[in-house]
Amino acid sequence: MENGSDKELLAAHVRGEPHAFSELLRRHKDHLWQTALRTSYSREDAADCLQDALFSAHRTAETFRAESEVRSWLHAIVVNACLDRIRRNKTRRAISVTPDTMPEAVEPRDAYADYELNLVVSEALFSLPDEQRLALVMTEMEGRSVAETALALGVAEGTIKSRCARARVRLQERLEFFRDPGNRS
Repeated sequence: MENGSDKELLAAHVRGEPHAFSELLRRHKDHLWQTALRTSYSREDAADCLQDALFSAHRTAETFRAESEVRSWLHAIVVNACLDRIRRNKTRRAISVTPDTMPEAVEPRDAYADYELNLVVSEALFSLPDEQRLALVMTEMEGRSVAETALALGVAEGTIKSRCARARVRLQERLEFFRDPGNRS
């Protein structure tokens, strides 16, 4: 069954084959983890959301409609779990940025500057409304097409385009300071 397609694995899971869902997750775990990280405010939230999403996918696999890809279906479940958690929490927590997530710098001053820049950009990104941030992350950071993003989020392509455009304008306003070369060290 390891060589089966994603749709075959999901169908096998629905029929009760014990290892089918595990194989499906093995194939997509990295992508799903990255999706949870990009959609959540912290690694802890991402882990909780991913766990909730996978439990939900496991439980509701029989509702999968074969006209979409299994990966897109799983992606949408993860995104929805993250958005549900954000709505439940209502209050935003501090952004988790650690030196481990930063690129290695040659000089200590560069490492601190990179860390600071990452903080500012992360803060600007997380200041966006959830719908705008998600559309922008999926199209710009994950490299998904507008059509794929629209399908995954269950909205029209025009909605994705307008959310991305609004997000870019807001980010540009928040990060205007960096356009002046004199402000960069």
